[in-house]
Amino acid sequence: MNVGQSALQTAVSTKSIWAGRILSVLMVLFLLFDGITKLLKVRQVLDAQARLGYPADIAPQIGAIVLACTVVYVIPRTSILGAILLSGYLGGAVASQLRIGAPLFDISFPIVFSVLVWGGLFLRDPQLRTLIPVRKRFLES
Repeated sequence: MNVGQSALQTAVSTKSIWAGRILSVLMVLFLLFDGITKLLKVRQVLDAQARLGYPADIAPQIGAIVLACTVVYVIPRTSILGAILLSGYLGGAVASQLRIGAPLFDISFPIVFSVLVWGGLFLRDPQLRTLIPVRKRFLES
């Protein structure tokens, strides 16, 4: 490997890490918003839960769960566990949407969100990139 290739790989790696950090921060901000609005029992959140068949009094518990999963995701040493927990939480959202026959957007939103949670982690965590190999050409483009 010559010096030019090494510099390119470092630059690509730095870009990937920053892209992952930015994506992860955006996901965390949304998850914090989601959890806090459930803890505060915001009317729109309670209405949405009612449409899904969930009673209003469990909103704080659901909010606490998503906030706890988000904290685990934010801590670098436990971020992979956090992503797994968030995937479970978001999988429950998909199941809830499917159960009521929601439109495709409502069903796909938590799936896309889960992919973005993992994508941010994948881009910023070199250990995860070694576990899930993707051709370098994909990452360099």
